[in-house]
Amino acid sequence: MMTAPQPEVSSQVRPIVERVGVYPGTFDPITNGHLDIIARSARVVDRLVIAVAVNTGKGPMLSLEARVALVQDVTADVAREHGMVIDVRPFSTLLVHFVRDMGASVIIRGLRAISDFDFEFQLAGMNYRLDPTIETVFLMASERHQFISSRFVKEIASFGGDVSSFVPPLAEQRLDAWVKEKQQS
Repeated sequence: MMTAPQPEVSSQVRPIVERVGVYPGTFDPITNGHLDIIARSARVVDRLVIAVAVNTGKGPMLSLEARVALVQDVTADVAREHGMVIDVRPFSTLLVHFVRDMGASVIIRGLRAISDFDFEFQLAGMNYRLDPTIETVFLMASERHQFISSRFVKEIASFGGDVSSFVPPLAEQRLDAWVKEKQQS
């Protein structure tokens, strides 16, 4: 009786490598849509660096320092709930350089609509050309968050609209303070 040859089994054990991802954005303010992408990224990476961009071209409502602090505050519960490590950092460099500096190999991006895809597809292509070792992973926004954008939230808040279903409570408080400050100036 002949037996089939047995495959060789390697005696070397692969080291466990932490999967680090970067989720970049201005987060001005952070929305429930952002939190959804952050929570769902726990399925893709072990550690998530939320990269808060300077992006003065967008005329941010909150200072960079205030946005970083707000993101840290509202993501603490998400990290605990999903057993993930979240690190919030400001950045003002080329994204692929920041990703490399963080020891990451994945960029996490959220997509809400087909209009997002065109821009994000181009951005992912450019990032790949700059560093082909970095992958971009797209997460589709959950149905209930597909229409939320920070820009719309700021506009609704500036006209006294209710944004409580779009942002976490702490972000709503910061928006209220921003509106009051804007009205006084």
